[in-house]
Amino acid sequence: MITSPSVAPVQSHAEYERLIARAKQVRPATTIVVHPCDETSLRGAAEAAAAGIIVPILVGPAAKIIAAARQHHVDISRFEIVDVAHSEDAATRGVQLIHEAKGELLMKGSLHTDELMRAVTASATGLRTARRISHVFIMDVPTYPEPLFITDAAINIFPDLDAKRDIIQNAIDLFTDVGLGTPRVAILSAVETVTSKIPSTIDAAALCKMAERGQITGGILDGPLAFDNAIDAEAAKIKGIESPVAGRAQILVVPDLEAGNMLAKNLSFLAQADAAGIVLGARVPIILTSRADSVRTRMASCAVAVLYADARRRAAILLAA
Repeated sequence: MITSPSVAPVQSHAEYERLIARAKQVRPATTIVVHPCDETSLRGAAEAAAAGIIVPILVGPAAKIIAAARQHHVDISRFEIVDVAHSEDAATRGVQLIHEAKGELLMKGSLHTDELMRAVTASATGLRTARRISHVFIMDVPTYPEPLFITDAAINIFPDLDAKRDIIQNAIDLFTDVGLGTPRVAILSAVETVTSKIPSTIDAAALCKMAERGQITGGILDGPLAFDNAIDAEAAKIKGIESPVAGRAQILVVPDLEAGNMLAKNLSFLAQADAAGIVLGARVPIILTSRADSVRTRMASCAVAVLYADARRRAAILLAA
């Protein structure tokens, strides 16, 4: 049964501003910007640099980058440019610069996501770690009282149980490291009961048990939960669900990429939500935004990645002490 949500008053997009303000308080991260050959990617990098969040290194065809900057009146005179022939070379060289410790973050410019991720996931030369690589949307939804993380809607198409464990852990680590506390994690399905007819409900139940046994740490998990009773307290109450997560979820774990992509785009186009994006599980955070994203969304993606990188940097220093 479909219940009517209890609609919160529409708020201004304030969540990103808070994240950006916090990112300004930490050390700027040197960021390898791969193939920034259009206005949005150049302006996003330039404005994040002007805000003191990142120090960009632009990797791509130099003549094309300079021409785009002149055409759109973006000042890139302070930025280093690494000249390569085309977008595929830019992705390869960007990954090499990370291996050479020339950058702390990788940022997608105006190339296709597949081109960048091929270089990132290359078996011999990429940036893989023991952790599964996954994507998190950090959504600023005007009708929701706090940032809403959605994962994975961009990288893993049909993740199995082990992949979902890593996807959840990546999102929890990000949520915690950017300073948002202990997250409430809803593992989504079509229903809130476990049934063999819907395999994602079985995965959800197994993941919750894995959290109880310490295989997933740092978050409060519940699932399966349908979308309505994950984010709406009244819907959860009607269904009789008593849970610290139901009705107040902060991380939404989707069953597969198709569901996640549709959910994120529904929020963007029907609820006027902004969707910053970051890829986790690689050697460095990867700012993976859409070519259609606004400059403001790219700035928020930079802010989240910088806060995450700063937390990892401080943790490494403590471990080495």
